[in-house]
Amino acid sequence: MKREIIHALEKIVGKAHLATSTEECACYSFDGTGRSFMPEAVAFPDSPGQISGILRLANRYRFPVIPRGAGSGMTGGSLPVRGGLVLAMGRMNRIIEIDTANMIAVVEPGVITGELQARLARHRLKYPPDPASLKFCSLGGNVAECAGGPSAVKYGVTRDYVIGLEVVLPTGEIMRTGVRTEKGVVGYDLTRLFIGSEGTLGVFTRLVLRLVPLPAARETFLLTFSSLRSATTLVAAIFRTGLTPCTLEYMDATAIQVVRDRLDHPPPPRTQALLILEFDGSHAEVARQRQRLEEFLKGQDLTCRRAENDTEREELWQARRSISPATFALRPDKISEDVVVPRSRIPDLVEFTSSLAGRYGLTILTFGHAGDGNIHVNIMFDRRERQEQDRALAARKELFRQVVELGGTLSGEHGIGITKSAFLPMEVDPVALDLMQRIKHLFDPAGILNPGKIFSQFTADSKVSTPDASPSPRHLRIDRKYD
Repeated sequence: MKREIIHALEKIVGKAHLATSTEECACYSFDGTGRSFMPEAVAFPDSPGQISGILRLANRYRFPVIPRGAGSGMTGGSLPVRGGLVLAMGRMNRIIEIDTANMIAVVEPGVITGELQARLARHRLKYPPDPASLKFCSLGGNVAECAGGPSAVKYGVTRDYVIGLEVVLPTGEIMRTGVRTEKGVVGYDLTRLFIGSEGTLGVFTRLVLRLVPLPAARETFLLTFSSLRSATTLVAAIFRTGLTPCTLEYMDATAIQVVRDRLDHPPPPRTQALLILEFDGSHAEVARQRQRLEEFLKGQDLTCRRAENDTEREELWQARRSISPATFALRPDKISEDVVVPRSRIPDLVEFTSSLAGRYGLTILTFGHAGDGNIHVNIMFDRRERQEQDRALAARKELFRQVVELGGTLSGEHGIGITKSAFLPMEVDPVALDLMQRIKHLFDPAGILNPGKIFSQFTADSKVSTPDASPSPRHLRIDRKYD
């Protein structure tokens, strides 16, 4: 990066808040995919004005700017694939307002999701989106990817709770969208356009979030099955009975095995699948749901255990949250996909992945948010074995085709980034894809904001589209992954 650009950046954010050394920049070169691309510099702004100044400078000198939250993304959305400047948003981490009367929070994008939830709990309020990485992921990143989580089955995903934004556009203008009211239909819904745009249309500087009352009661149940199909078939049946769980998580036998040592009361060895089911609400409502569940389960070929206290509940959830990093005990590398199918097609998807594993000679495990059909398919492999890596890539391609045929979608919460961009035409028709690219150009005519994301010139068979094989000579191996 030219010295004159460095000097200009130092004037905007201050010399202490601009990193240019290789060692400092390396810390911002990777994300949850384990791939690494080195930026030329990293800026740490603390105001919309500073971000505006940076983007205007980028338009003048035509260098890429890549917004970055906590770097926990799973599809490469915050990777500086074309070098340039990483915009690290960690200093903008203030909870500006908690409006208890109207159940609204106003925050900056660097606020950690779990920290906001803990602060709201003191007011008996809740921000429902709960990605597995909530202890360290940031709200700005959640909004950029439209993050989900276990509670999405009842409460919805991030887009259902973002009602207003302050955004710096790629050309440097500062814009506000949305409302603070329950209703608002003035003009186009630009707020929704930005949610899930993966940092390609603007940089968030303020988020207006809708809150809900904190439930008074919660009960957690562990259902274990000796038949995989029985477990996956039961998911749709649960909803047909009128039960409304706030979470309904699924794990297959391989997923259970990798976290078995984390459970004080592991399921029987013959267990082929399990469901973690929770109800929340008032004490009376949860009691009614529990009674209906017990009646529904009579005669079913399964065992049901109720968590008797918070310790037992946390044990179950700790095991669930630990699956993704624990999978590396099976193989050193993986392709982690977050596909979604209609609930009634979950059995078909899971059976397909089992046949896929057999045909390609791979270990493939499935787990995730069965309540909304969002299944995490983890294809395990060793990148050092070229043929094994090729088989893993071929298996992923088949998986995507099958998901679309089942009426599903390629991503429920991880986004597209760089790892899925080549497969976008599988799901999005040419007219819609062209319109999306024209919207990107309208907002960012110089192409400086997070270039190379979502819309890729690479083919589906290109090494660049491989989530676990980087063309960069400065590759870092990162084992922390969450689903």
